[in-house]
Amino acid sequence: MATAQAAKSARTVVITGVPDGLLHNDVMTDILMIHFQMSKNNGGDVEEVMYPTRRKGVAYVTFEDQEVVESVLKKDEHRLEDKRLSRYYPLKVTRYCENVFSSVTSVLDMSIFKDQFVLEDLIQEIKKKSTALSFGPLQSNGHISVQGSFPAIKLLRDFLLLKAKSLSEKDKRGESKSHQRPRRRLQQQRLTTETSNFVDGGDGEKQMVVLDTDIYHYMKYFFSRTFLVNDNVVISDVTDGDITTVYIKNIGNRSDAGQVLKVKEKIENQSIKLHNTLRKERIYFQEHTRGEKQRYKWACENLKPHYPHVLIIPYDTHIDVVGNPAEIFEFTKKVRNKIQSLFQTR
Repeated sequence: MATAQAAKSARTVVITGVPDGLLHNDVMTDILMIHFQMSKNNGGDVEEVMYPTRRKGVAYVTFEDQEVVESVLKKDEHRLEDKRLSRYYPLKVTRYCENVFSSVTSVLDMSIFKDQFVLEDLIQEIKKKSTALSFGPLQSNGHISVQGSFPAIKLLRDFLLLKAKSLSEKDKRGESKSHQRPRRRLQQQRLTTETSNFVDGGDGEKQMVVLDTDIYHYMKYFFSRTFLVNDNVVISDVTDGDITTVYIKNIGNRSDAGQVLKVKEKIENQSIKLHNTLRKERIYFQEHTRGEKQRYKWACENLKPHYPHVLIIPYDTHIDVVGNPAEIFEFTKKVRNKIQSLFQTR
């Protein structure tokens, strides 16, 4: 069964950009099936089209042959065209088995640089260097939202933290040579605080690891031993949306500083393994009622024993399902089927 599931997820692609609400769902499913069966679209025999899904404008197409997936992905542009549509619609096609942690959002506090840089100019410089990231507007408090791949955001955060650390060290050197203005001293203190929280300690007494929040939850649930430490080491975490920063601190003898580095390395190695193998699906609530949430909770709990390595994370507006691609593909599909059967029997 596991082999069959893996084969099916490997034969599936994710389609985004499907025009929502224009036609009956059965009609749109038929249009999608025709599109991905046509040779001009590098298509082939389609086993199943899953539409609608809990994500608006998203469909799953499963082919009978995995080679068709590779062929479809090679096509530069997919245009959904049909006489039943008033115009064509561009589609984005991605491999289902790609890890879903490809896009995360983080809020960066740029205010610590405002005494040294014109923030707008600094942001423009960062945008040129980080072309893979999308930036929101710079807020009056110096905060800016950044969206992109987890590795790209991590590189940007590391770059900014090193820049903050270097500014802090310059301020310390300058403090002994001249009297600073009160505001300048306050800024230096704030920079020191920021960098002491975020930048790795050179002596190994304090370390930090930046993780995708879903990876962190999965590690805590299934790999809790990763975070086991002795009495001289303390682990804490701060979650900022899609990003969780884990702090590892030595509170014992300096001779235990090496233990901090070992814990950091263990967490990093485990997170890399999971980042390359896990995927996330999001099940959105439509009615946002207590009854709907209870139905989904029941469906998930009913199926969970059959999928022991799937992590279910409930939120007010949705449920996140994290696990390997094959299992969550089947899990989310069966949850949807259970919910539909509940409505049909009511």
